[in-house]
Amino acid sequence: ALIKSVEEISLNPYRIIDIGTGAGFPGIPLKIAFPQLKVTLMDSLNKRVKFLNEVIVKLELKEIQAIHSRAEDLGREKEYREKYDLSVSRAVANLSTLLEYCMPFVKPGGFFISYKSGKIEEELASAKHAIFLLSGKVSGVESFTLDGADAERTLVKIEKVNEISKKYPRKAGVPAKEPLK
Repeated sequence: ALIKSVEEISLNPYRIIDIGTGAGFPGIPLKIAFPQLKVTLMDSLNKRVKFLNEVIVKLELKEIQAIHSRAEDLGREKEYREKYDLSVSRAVANLSTLLEYCMPFVKPGGFFISYKSGKIEEELASAKHAIFLLSGKVSGVESFTLDGADAERTLVKIEKVNEISKKYPRKAGVPAKEPLK
């Protein structure tokens, strides 16, 4: 669901950024499953980044980096802004806030995929304006239940159709306190 096909990945070395990666999920499993990916793991806690760097060394992973930063700051830097084919995030914030964190990294034609638990309809409806402001369009919503789990999980796939305004992301802390509506 995240990526079209193994063959497509083999032909195109996708650049992926995992925002608020925590212990490296889903970025590290994606890198292991698809070694040709170029992966950036970003987290705001340096202790997690140090742990991720140890994991990267122990697993001898190549073309993967862990960065200590806030999404609002890194998303303004030329080296990272609109440079990724795919941005992923899991359980970091509500969808409107996540969009502002993640969409600045995605190049036009790329995708942001949010991994959410529970029903998504209401959250998706309230994020409609944020999706528009951040030059996105919903291109897929897939719900599923993992074996042995009670809660439903959902992948929300947002395609980036154009560059976004330089005013996004807003200053650190603002997207979480005042999500786009």
